[in-house]
Amino acid sequence: SIFIIKMAQKTLMGGQQKEVRATINLVDLAGSERAAKTGATGDKLKEGANINKSLSALGNVINALAEQAKKGKKVFIPYRNSKLTRVLQESLGGNSVTVMLAAISPATYNFEETLNTLQYADRAKAIQLKAKKNESMTEVGKLKAEIEALKKQLAAAADGGGGGGGEGG
Repeated sequence: SIFIIKMAQKTLMGGQQKEVRATINLVDLAGSERAAKTGATGDKLKEGANINKSLSALGNVINALAEQAKKGKKVFIPYRNSKLTRVLQESLGGNSVTVMLAAISPATYNFEETLNTLQYADRAKAIQLKAKKNESMTEVGKLKAEIEALKKQLAAAADGGGGGGGEGG
């Protein structure tokens, strides 16, 4: 499941408007679904297969981003391979601060899944992002004054004839 929170803060000071924006993506990736272990059939089996497909696509994106960070050169990032990676594109490789929590099990029965989860998280840790504050300033007061001045110039040009038509020759 994915829960997206978008926030914006607008401040008006001295004719200038400042806007700061942020987005929080909360994503529960579930676990890799092993059909033999869960005993799933029918729709649950299809759902498990889709979860695995999305996790695999996410793993490919994480690997590509980690490789890009390691080598320092551009690498093709396959964001379009799943809806999940498309939604998380900004969080994974954009202007963001990203936190990944990995839920693991101490049970011997889940050793393989725990190891895979830790390897997955380790690859994600290699991704390097340079987050900048999403802030924009507009000089509303100055722009309004400029519009008024241009309107006056336009009106003056229309009243005065504005162009030197027809004399000379």
